[in-house]
Formats: sequence, structure tokens, C-alpha cells
Amino acid sequence: MKLIQTLCPFCGVGCGLEIVSTATTDQEIKRDEQGNPIWKVRGDRQHPSSQGMVCVKGATVTESIRRDRLLHPMIRETLDQPFRQVSWDEALNLMVERIQTVQRDYGSDALSMYGSGQFVTEDYYIAQKLMKGCLGTNNFDANSRLCMSSAVSGYVQSLGSDGPPCCYEDLELTDCAFIVGSNTAECHPIVFNRFAKYHKKNPDVKLIVVDPRYTPTAEAADLHLPIRPGTDIDLFNGIGYLLLRWGDIDAVFIDECTRNFQQYAQLLQSYTPEIVAKRCGITIEALETAARYWQQSKRILSLWSMGLNQSSEGTAKVRSLINLHLMTGQIGKAGCGPFSLTGQPNAMGGREAGGLAHLLPGYRFVNNPQHRAEVEQFWGIPEGRISPTPGRTVWDMILGLEQDEVQFLWIAATNPAVSLPDLERTKAALLKSPFTVYQEAYYPTETSAYAHVLLPATQWSEKTGVMTNSERRVTYCPGFDQPLGEARHDWEIFAEVGRRLGFKEQFAFQTSADVYAEFVQLTSGRPCDMSGLSHDRLQHQGPTQWPCPAGSTEPGRQRLYTDNHFATPDRRAIFGGYHSKGLAEPSDPNYPYVLTTGRLYGHWHTLTRTGRTNKTQQMHPDPFIEIHPKDAGNLGIENGDIVEVRSRRGSCQFPAKVTAFIAPGTVFVPMHWGTLWASDAEANTLTHPHACPDSRQPELKACAVQLKSVISHQLSVISQEVDS
Repeated sequence: MKLIQTLCPFCGVGCGLEIVSTATTDQEIKRDEQGNPIWKVRGDRQHPSSQGMVCVKGATVTESIRRDRLLHPMIRETLDQPFRQVSWDEALNLMVERIQTVQRDYGSDALSMYGSGQFVTEDYYIAQKLMKGCLGTNNFDANSRLCMSSAVSGYVQSLGSDGPPCCYEDLELTDCAFIVGSNTAECHPIVFNRFAKYHKKNPDVKLIVVDPRYTPTAEAADLHLPIRPGTDIDLFNGIGYLLLRWGDIDAVFIDECTRNFQQYAQLLQSYTPEIVAKRCGITIEALETAARYWQQSKRILSLWSMGLNQSSEGTAKVRSLINLHLMTGQIGKAGCGPFSLTGQPNAMGGREAGGLAHLLPGYRFVNNPQHRAEVEQFWGIPEGRISPTPGRTVWDMILGLEQDEVQFLWIAATNPAVSLPDLERTKAALLKSPFTVYQEAYYPTETSAYAHVLLPATQWSEKTGVMTNSERRVTYCPGFDQPLGEARHDWEIFAEVGRRLGFKEQFAFQTSADVYAEFVQLTSGRPCDMSGLSHDRLQHQGPTQWPCPAGSTEPGRQRLYTDNHFATPDRRAIFGGYHSKGLAEPSDPNYPYVLTTGRLYGHWHTLTRTGRTNKTQQMHPDPFIEIHPKDAGNLGIENGDIVEVRSRRGSCQFPAKVTAFIAPGTVFVPMHWGTLWASDAEANTLTHPHACPDSRQPELKACAVQLKSVISHQLSVISQEVDS
């Protein structure tokens, strides 16, 4: 039996998987009729994060690894031409010539790369070295911008550094879990399963779920708060008001370990229970119950995801939640703390490697002169090569295409023609791109229609690297299958382009282990210190949490800030008081409903994998819209009717799912389907690009829409024609 221990490539839980193949008597791997290896998947009981559990996506992941693969480099001169197969040399030479031409004629700021939390850390790191170091542009962003950048800025501004301070063991030590902006049961199911088992065995443990939908997560709650979209800050400040009024704060911790409490306490006076309950659309009793649960808990653990982050006030929401932990001293101890649930398998690794437009490796910032100098010296590049200006976020790249400022766009391992907001505008901008390289394992995707060059990349199963999950646990992920066709590893493609551009010394790597060995040196002495890790150590020691400095024999640190010292200059955490501004686009008489979007249990992002997996496709074959019975009745909509949903940017059509599990005035649409998988059902056709001013994360979670039954509309038109 051949057995490989690796990590699931879906959500940020980071579940350990065992990939198993039964060998024949001559020890060759069994293969199917097409000669493909037969791989089976099961949970890895030795992996400390998931403890042998696995969800349906992880259990079926190998079904999609050989379907619809991009096998060879392809190019075309214009988007209306068909692709033609070329050699790697021809494709890479074309790219290098284009990069050099753009640099000469427009400058480095006209170059942009958009990457992915699907990268392994080695991919992320080499991309940063190429773009920010050698090419001198910070225009690298990743789809983590759409996912976790508000959590990053919230942690940095409140605690001094990125990095969740908690661990999964806290799920089984807490007195109360406060889940907000996350349908954890479906989107991070193994995290939820760990808590649910503990919750069931300990009836005194409480679960509060804040969500306008009655999700499977809310179904398990002791208290469900179906607040109106956009009122999270009101709720947090309302809880803070009550805790302060009742005197249930940790005055010693506040005095010795924090700053700015008095300003925060003064702000709370505006958030009386009467005001907050009215704004949130909940009862005063429900608000007070939530505050009582927080008051009575010695260890309270808050968990959040896209519902807070994907907001025009995402950073403010995250900091307002962290404030509650600071005022009660609920941080740095077992069973408590503010815990951001990462969206993608290696979004954390990307943050460590500097994989956003304002970051450098090792939790450094491009606008910090000392940080730039440290990285320049380490990379052996001229002083001043790294730009002091944060680069373009992905939406800035779209604006740059519109304004003819971006002349070279390199997209890798993501599908922005489905996932970005204001999708019609996004597509129009992509059509304008003078030169787009798309590096992907699958073909077709919706984004491949906008590419001039297609580069075949290896799948998760074929590449070796490391990934970091939501609890800062680093796992070694070995490739266990042969690359298909001419596919190459992402980091190898980036490195080869670097060498062809003349940076041979900077990219003299032979293996991904070499890449990782260099990267971890840049983390030495930083908050995310991984200088004690290597591929070899991770293979032998197993998954390890950081910080794990060089010379350490300990298996990493479970929790951060256990000494009540934070990563700020004066070692104090910082209260950040914010008044609620609400949605960037609230409902109005013309667009009277608020649309919210999200994931489904069996699907992942834009269906690139799960759409090609039979079981998950059968679980969720079609998109839909959830509508409350009251709203459906007012509009004459019945279950199964086709409903037109229109925002100020576009329209879609979905079959109606009439359900009391959604709050009146709010509708829900899953975000997975693009044009390859359904007709006229792209949720992000409706969403807008308004973003948090700090994190620059778009408010993908909410926009104003109007609804209309297509059947009723057609009948009305026919009736008018008959009358005339």
C-alpha cells in the first residue's frame, strides 16, 4: 500500500489527508483503464488540526485532478483568435520580451500579477521576489484580497501584527463560541465539527451565531441573532455598552496592557440597548442575552470569516470585535481570543510570504524603509529597487486596465472572471488588456477566455510545498502524482522567467525545498518566525505551528500574546472605536432588498474543481435564490419560480427557494456559478467594488437589489399586448 500524508487544498481549516493507492504484487500503483493512478482519500488521524475528519470536498478531491487539464502552453495574438499550441521556450520568450518592452515604454508600474491562496508558500515567495524585488513593482495581489485582508489589517492595527492568536484546541476549551459572519458548519466544517462535539458533551457551553440567515451553524446555536446586514459594529458596540455598564471588564488588563480605552468607552455611550436593537432588527432581550453569555464566560472565543471581512468597513468590524476581547481580557489564554477563519488553504502562507500589494516577506510592509532595506540586502538587489509605494490591489488592476495603465497582466491559480465584483465591468476591463498571461491547471475556465497566453501549471497532487492553515500550522505537502502533459510548478515558471530576464543568481533554485530554506530565513526575528522549519523537519516532525525560530526544538507555539505583550512598539494592544456606517449600498425604494452571497457545503469558489467532481455537483447542481415567504408573497413568487434579480450593475435569474431561514428584506445567492456552469447566474454581476479604506477588501457580501418574477412579468406583458 502506498500512503502519502498531505493537506486538503480547499478551505483554510487545513485538514490532513492520507492519499492511498493499493499496489499490485510488483508494487506498481494500480491504474484505471486510461492508465491513471487510482487514488483514494481518507482523513489523517495524526494531523492535529483535523484529527482524521474530512468533509465531502476533501474526500472527493482526487476525482477532479485529471479532468479538463491544461496540458501545453498556448498562445494567440488577439482574443478573437483560437489558441495554438507552442513550446515552453516560445511562450516564455514572448512573455520576457513583452515584460522588457512594457518596462521600457511604460515603466514597471504597468506590470501586474494576480495570484492565489491556492499557491504553496514557495510559489508565493518566488512571485514576490520576481515582481517586488527584481522587477521593482509591488503590483502583486492575491485573491486573499477578496477573502482575508480585513482580518489582516484588523489584527495589525489592534494587536500590532497579523496572525490569529488562537488555535483549534481552543474550540474544545471555551465556555462560549461567538460565531459572526461565518456559516462555519458549511464553509469550515471540520472546525465546526470539533466544536459541535464538545458543545454536545458540555451543555453549559454556549454558542452564539450572528447571521441574517438561519444556517446549519445557526441551527446549533443557543442564541441566533439574525441582524440586518451591515449592523455588526452596532451589535459589538451594544454588547460593549452593556459590559461596561455592568462593570464586567478587566480593569487591570486594560490599564496595563492596552491603549485608548477611554476614547472607546466614550464612544460606547451612543450604543444603548434600545438604539442597537432597533438598528440590528433584534430584540433588546436577545442583545442582553448575548452580553450575558459574554459576561458569564471566563473563556470566550470569537470566530469570523467573510461576513465581517467582505465589507466597506471590514477593518472597523474586525477591530470592534477585538475590542470586546480586550475590554474583558479574553486573549492570550486557552479557550479564548479573536479567531479569524482563513478562507483558502494557504492564504496564511501567502501573508507570511508577503503576498498582498502592501506586504513583503516576513510580515514586513513596503512603506517601511527598514523593511525594504532588509529584503533588498537579503535578495542581493540594488538599494531602492523595492518601491516604497503599495502596489495595485486586484481592483486597482482592473481600473488600470480601464485607463490603459496596466499593459501586462499575469493571472495565476485563480478565476477573476467569476470572483471579482461588478463582473460586467471586470470583464470589459479584461477585454481591454493588451497582454494577459493565464497560468492554470484547468482548461477551460471563465478567465481563459480573456488570455493571450496560457501556461499549464501542476495541480496540488503533483507539486511539493508547504501550506499554513488558520491556526498558523505549517504542513509539508508532497506531490504524489506525475505532472500531466507539459505542466510545470508555479514557482518554477516564475523562477524561469526571472532567469530569462537576467536574474540568474536570484533564482538559482533546484527544488522547492531550496526555495523554502531561503524564505524562512527572511522570517527570522519576525512575528511569524519560521526560521527553524524546513521541508526535512516538517516531514519528520509533522505539522508545526509558528513561531518556531531557528535552534528551537519545541513544536511551535499554540497561542500568541500569552504574556500579555503585543507586537506594537510599546507592547500594548490598541482599542479602536468606530461608529457604524452601515452598508456601502443600502436598500432604497428602487432597490428594496439586500443581497448577500456565500458558499455552499459541497462547492468551492468558482467550481473549477468541485464542478468537475460528480458527487459535489450532484449535491448542488444548480444556483438558487433564498427569499423569505413574506417577501415572496408580496411579489407573487412561489417556490421554484424563476426570479430576475437586478442591481445597479446588472441582472441575473435564479430559481426561487422560498424559506423562513432568510430574514425578511434580505435574499441570498451562492457565489460559485460562472458562465461555464450555468446561464445568467453569476452572483458577482450584481455586487459592487466599494471597499474598506484600510484593507481594500470589496464589500462582496451585500448590495441593493430589486426582484421580479420572470413568469409574472411575462404574463403581464402578454396581457398588455392583448388589451392593446
